[in-house]
Amino acid sequence: MASPTGAVYVISVAATLVGSHPQTLRTYERLGLVRPARTGGGIRMYSESDIVLLHKVSAMSAAGISIPGIVRILQLEAEVEQLRKKLFAANHHRPKRPAPTS
Repeated sequence: MASPTGAVYVISVAATLVGSHPQTLRTYERLGLVRPARTGGGIRMYSESDIVLLHKVSAMSAAGISIPGIVRILQLEAEVEQLRKKLFAANHHRPKRPAPTS
């Protein structure tokens, strides 16, 4: 049965999917790069979106980007996404101009 939050992977499976060690995922969590859901017993559960994020973080780390650099990149990506949504909303809620009359 799927979780209501979409978090379905325990840390060992998530680490395997990402190609990392579970301790690396714990470190990423401690640094605030990912926030997995928790069960009532405190077990970390990772969603598909967490896995995508972890792949991205791992790739940036492998490319030599520092953790503070990764944090900043993720912040900027989130800001750009928010601005895109605002721009989309503004463009789609603007009243239509009347057709020019001759």
